[in-house]
Amino acid sequence: MSKKMIGYIISALVIGTLVFLMLQNTLDKPESIDTSATTLSQTDMAQAGEEGLERYAQAPDFTLTTLAGETVTLSELKGKKVILNFWATWCPPCKAEMPHMESFYSKLTDEDQVELIAVNVTQSEKLGVSEVENFVDSYELSFPIPLDETAEVTQLYGVFSMPTTYMIDTQGRIAQKVVGPLDEKSLNELVDFMD
Repeated sequence: MSKKMIGYIISALVIGTLVFLMLQNTLDKPESIDTSATTLSQTDMAQAGEEGLERYAQAPDFTLTTLAGETVTLSELKGKKVILNFWATWCPPCKAEMPHMESFYSKLTDEDQVELIAVNVTQSEKLGVSEVENFVDSYELSFPIPLDETAEVTQLYGVFSMPTTYMIDTQGRIAQKVVGPLDEKSLNELVDFMD
């Protein structure tokens, strides 16, 4: 092997390591929530009443049918902290995230006032709903799985990569957006930061 080739390999390894460390650091330390949210200016409060994807904007409302045949309407969850996750069965980071989501969800109680809503982008599934059913069974998932069969809600939330998770506070406002997989520790920290 030439010295030039060895140099390229070493450079690639260094860059790969740096990217890995940055991602790991991001997962270990979620972006902190600005605590000044309770003292928003008049302009911020006016903007917060409008639907949108910016921080403190009202999360766009939607209604979807779950895999279990029930309907989920986001606005009906106001008063609870909502973890709104977008995922697909073919997405490797989604697969890595799901056991953490299930572990987190299994420990929730009514007193926590937290809902986990994992929207499957069903339009992107090759085999449709049957593929989602097989995935949910194999991972033994017990939380609600709304099906976005037209990807309308996915587009409404501007989801371009999966998984993407929106943290929605008790007022129905977007507190934070996280692109990439979350582990149980990160989920707990993100929920604790929300009103």
